[in-house]
Amino acid sequence: MVANFDNLQQLGKEQFEAVSAAAAAVTKGWQSIAAETTDYSKKSFEKSRVLAEKLIAVKKLDEAIQLQSDFAKSAYEDFLAEATKIGELYSNLAKDAYKPVETAASKVYASAE
Repeated sequence: MVANFDNLQQLGKEQFEAVSAAAAAVTKGWQSIAAETTDYSKKSFEKSRVLAEKLIAVKKLDEAIQLQSDFAKSAYEDFLAEATKIGELYSNLAKDAYKPVETAASKVYASAE
């Protein structure tokens, strides 16, 4: 009876540690995503500011159209790269959060057999 209680107590401790590790992984993942999003926003704002300065200085409509076209193309490429990076961060977050739970679950199944 005491041995069963000790096993149950150990199992509860392992489950708690798994949940704690998963929560820590989620927190770390969200921090990475927030930092990356902030970085992208700052870079995007700076590029927009530079474009505005250049547009103010142009003398011909053709130059303004070319600047805007180049900016739009660059902004689109930057967005696609950022979306890919953010997607990878979300994927890593899910994997890192699931690892401790998976490990704890496999221990539970192993002890049940």
